[in-house]
Amino acid sequence: MKIFGSKELTQNVIEKDLCIGCGACMDLCPYFASHKGKIANLFACSLEQGRCYAFCPKVATDLEDLSLKIHGTSSDGHPLGHFRSIKISKAGPAANSGNFQCGGTVSALMAFGLKKGTLDAAVLTDREGVLPVPKLVTHPDEVYGCSGSKYTSAPTVSAVNRGIKQGYKKIGMVGTPCQVLASAKMRSNPMNDGAFADPFALVIGLFCTWALDFRKFEPFISEIAAAEDIIKIDIPPPPAEIMEIHTRHGKIEIPLEKVRQLVPETCGICPDMTSEFADISVGVLEGRPEYNTLIIRSQRGEEMVHEAVKEGFLVLEAMPEESLDHLILAAGNKKKRAVNSER
Repeated sequence: MKIFGSKELTQNVIEKDLCIGCGACMDLCPYFASHKGKIANLFACSLEQGRCYAFCPKVATDLEDLSLKIHGTSSDGHPLGHFRSIKISKAGPAANSGNFQCGGTVSALMAFGLKKGTLDAAVLTDREGVLPVPKLVTHPDEVYGCSGSKYTSAPTVSAVNRGIKQGYKKIGMVGTPCQVLASAKMRSNPMNDGAFADPFALVIGLFCTWALDFRKFEPFISEIAAAEDIIKIDIPPPPAEIMEIHTRHGKIEIPLEKVRQLVPETCGICPDMTSEFADISVGVLEGRPEYNTLIIRSQRGEEMVHEAVKEGFLVLEAMPEESLDHLILAAGNKKKRAVNSER
């Protein structure tokens, strides 16, 4: 696919409200910045080709070519993308306890990778109040403070670019499908750099149906609870149809029909629910909130999982057939909605 520069990125993505604010264009140069989930082009750039454009998950992308480069195989059209195995999992006894969203699988794997030295840094998403912020950590204990879903778009990938500048060569990243797609494009060396080395040692992708526009979510949630009182936000799997706000004073339930009004249109053209270009994908397991669904996609992801199980950081069980059927249906439905989108 042809690569352009920041001018075309601004015209074709940002000005058309297709940007999801993943941060892949940030911290490459001083020209892009994010404020409350909104990315803006601050200065004009004369480069005809740029990494900002090359890494963006919202410009035209040859997914077949990317599958060959990342997974070493063509896409077979499966709703879940390429995978080696699917299990259910939770943090094991060797992992620290934390404010886990569900089973704690993501935190356990990232902490384990840092402890073993498989990773020299991890890119995560923390929050300030309810604002999601990218965070680069290097110590296992720092991982647990970032656990829990944020549900609003965040410039997480910008921390990868910062980490590369700081000299980290074995970066782990946790991201949503759009952020994971950006990481895959980075890994594919789109600029054909002769000195290129893949900076990622592990990419963990999260399941995501949509994210919220923070500029809309902030005033919405402020009428419901004070930001400093919010402990956790959760959206249980169907048929719940609610968002749960866990505060120091109790739990508040909000109908999803109200929350969906805060979803940016660009989420409607995303066909990926399970982060298909990750090494490992993790999501909620319906009916058993103490476990996660775990999709192992790559050899290095498989090796990390097996080592984590061996050392007590992770517990695995077989995936219930009924839960797998529901997951495949949901992922397929997201693809259909994206294909049928009018954007």
